[in-house]
Amino acid sequence: MALQALETEQKALEINLDDNIYGTFAEIGAGQEVARYFFQVGAAAGTIAKTISAYDKVYSDKIYGLEASGRYVCESRLYKMLDHEYDLMIERLENQRPNANFFVFADTIAAINYTKTIKGDGWLGLRFQLSPNGLPNDIVLHVKMLDNDNHLQQQAIGVLGVNLIYGCYKYHENPEMLIQSLMDGLHGRVAIDMLRLSGPNFEEVDNRWLCLMLVKHGLSDVAMFGPDGRSVHGSEFLYRKNVLVVRGSFRPPTLVNVDMIRSSRDQFFQEPEVDPDKAFVLTEITMDNLKSDGELEEKDFMDRADLLCTLNQTVVISNCEEHHKLVRYLADFKPANLGLVLGVRELLEMISTKYFENRDGRLLASFGELFTRKVKMYIYPTMQEGSEELMNAKNLPVPEGIKFLYKHLLDSKHIVDIDGFQQEHLHIFSREVLRMLKDDEEGWEQMVPPRVAKMIKDKCLFGFPYKQKEFEY
Repeated sequence: MALQALETEQKALEINLDDNIYGTFAEIGAGQEVARYFFQVGAAAGTIAKTISAYDKVYSDKIYGLEASGRYVCESRLYKMLDHEYDLMIERLENQRPNANFFVFADTIAAINYTKTIKGDGWLGLRFQLSPNGLPNDIVLHVKMLDNDNHLQQQAIGVLGVNLIYGCYKYHENPEMLIQSLMDGLHGRVAIDMLRLSGPNFEEVDNRWLCLMLVKHGLSDVAMFGPDGRSVHGSEFLYRKNVLVVRGSFRPPTLVNVDMIRSSRDQFFQEPEVDPDKAFVLTEITMDNLKSDGELEEKDFMDRADLLCTLNQTVVISNCEEHHKLVRYLADFKPANLGLVLGVRELLEMISTKYFENRDGRLLASFGELFTRKVKMYIYPTMQEGSEELMNAKNLPVPEGIKFLYKHLLDSKHIVDIDGFQQEHLHIFSREVLRMLKDDEEGWEQMVPPRVAKMIKDKCLFGFPYKQKEFEY
């Protein structure tokens, strides 16, 4: 079924004319932009039970409770709004409207301010029934507004809220279509970088897959999920923290990957300016790493996600092949220090590609954006082909034309070698492990963590041959 984009007013009117959909709008921050659409198109009495905008912070706290963080535009505030308003809805109207599918729409928004010190972002959520008296579902998302005008940002929130409500009721059987429909009329105006979907009607939907869909369909360049597979947003746990990002293919995660994470983390935490108690490690997979013959392999992504969650990793899925794009995204969370971890071959490829293919200053511009944001690169070594000599950041064969620049980055410690690595693992390469496990060749199990080997076998990941189990009767 192809997605047919509808006008915002048409969507709002369709919802208003559906006698079975009835609910509350609770909006704080940027006004009641979503409810306004439903009022303006007519027939709102069939849809709206109540609208509320607890704009004053004291009133808001009296209704929804205090926030420990002191912030109002945050995930916990949104859930408190959904909890409070939905409980009231059920308490007051369940018996009066036994055939209704109840919903509560909530948002907490900070639009761009006059001095442009606030860029504009917010949280939106919908708690909704798909059958009368049924248990509700939740969809929660974080949005970044890209318009450079307060009025336009407010208007964009109104459109997004209508898209969200319409998508949940009209496209709930096709979550990918639901996600795509969120951007109707909004391309280039917002970025949705977190989406979480839960409830009895969505038990089969994996939130890690939702993260992939956000990036695949261009709603955001970055999405994250935690070790439990739950979608997360950096503003909730990275704000003003020290952040280390380990980039890799993790196909599958080998002992080298685990050592890369461990050794870089230990070194990062020992930096004089880094407080280990306020530091966080992320593992990143890029979209280009997930494509085979130009096609995105969703199963391959889910296999990697399973294994990284097993290793207790918080995972970033990104469309940031160039590091400075990821750095720019993370800069919104004001990290105290930011470390990027990559293999020495990836560093050489990055430098060589930009230098030889783009002799127009792009390498200098890229380095300039990276290293003016308190970013440090931690480089994991590898064995030189055909010898036992290590290749690291210090002996990297960089092109002659940038040796002076590269030496400056080494001397200033913007690029450093990782110490404390386990050299005995350097002979392990993911592509060889992948070949061996697909061919069921002995020995690959010793090249990955035991938990990884067990899961690959149990779930037949990455093409591991399925073997019919023998049962005793």
